[in-house]
Amino acid sequence: MANIKSAEKKNRQRIKHRARNIKHTTHMRGVVKKVAVALGDKNGKSAAELLKAAIPELDRAAKHGILKRKTASRKISRLTKAVAKLAAAK
Repeated sequence: MANIKSAEKKNRQRIKHRARNIKHTTHMRGVVKKVAVALGDKNGKSAAELLKAAIPELDRAAKHGILKRKTASRKISRLTKAVAKLAAAK
């Protein structure tokens, strides 16, 4: 346990930041998973709508430092390609 005042404050900040990061990560993963489930069900219309909601979430996660910028971009690209492929198949 920290004995120094600044170390105690840093510990309180760490706990708050970790909770915030977990919240953002969980939400982002859930949104991406919904798109993946729609893709798995071959539901192109639903997948396209869910993708529109997922893109800002991934960008927001990158902005907050939950994901690296290029990782978020890669996920967006792969999801977009998959949705487009499903739309072209029908």
